[in-house]
Amino acid sequence: MRRSDVLIAAAATVFVGVVFMGGVSTLVAQRGGGFGGGRRGGGGYRSQIPISPNTPYDGRFTFVRVRYGPDYGFASQRLPWSHDYPAGEQHFMKIVNELSNLNPHTEETNILTFDDPALLKYPIAYLCEPGAWEMTEAEAAGLRAYIQKGGFVMVDDFRYGHWGNFQAQMSRVLPSARYYDLELSNPIFHSFFEIKSLDVPQYYDPPPAIFRAVFEDNDTAKRIVMMINYNTDISEYWEWSDTGLKPIDESNEAYKLGVNQVIYGMTH
Repeated sequence: MRRSDVLIAAAATVFVGVVFMGGVSTLVAQRGGGFGGGRRGGGGYRSQIPISPNTPYDGRFTFVRVRYGPDYGFASQRLPWSHDYPAGEQHFMKIVNELSNLNPHTEETNILTFDDPALLKYPIAYLCEPGAWEMTEAEAAGLRAYIQKGGFVMVDDFRYGHWGNFQAQMSRVLPSARYYDLELSNPIFHSFFEIKSLDVPQYYDPPPAIFRAVFEDNDTAKRIVMMINYNTDISEYWEWSDTGLKPIDESNEAYKLGVNQVIYGMTH
């Protein structure tokens, strides 16, 4: 899908504050109390969620989660790359669908590796838990090519103490990359919703959340190629937003951050 095809629905501008998450609550009620299914199950840390087959490419926006390490055919808390799968992305894509004309797949989500040539068909890729992230040489080369060809990477579910591993892996991709702490004035915080503060709620990480970015050619006047949600986990809110475990306003802020990042990635 070309970025120029992204048309924001005019009516979406009214979905702010509690009204925004009120729309989520309505969707939950209409669909029987939840968006997804099979979250972590009853087995806790050792539970296994089967990985659904990737949906064939059809030009529609598809949420792409990046896998690193062996393919065991299931998601689990023991496999950090798979955290929040599949409910997190399913919930999130339903929100994106309600708020824009992007027309994403809402039930089907894909899992690819950075060295999979199919990744180049998708403009946005999502990487989580980079503290455990390790790449093969082919994956590092694939990520470099993806960024150079215009891909946008969202990094999330990122503990404060895991920066060293993340930077070490990225040094194999973009050795000269610089990391910029973003200010509220950056366009990514105004690409759809007007984010009022970066002092955002934290699901379990001690505050504050830190929003960093890698820019094309290390030039802050050019596009962000990688958005790093550091010391925070916005997708945790997405995953559990239909349960009432956290206040509506907090889940609302996590959705708004995610929506802005997707819209930015599709328009830059």
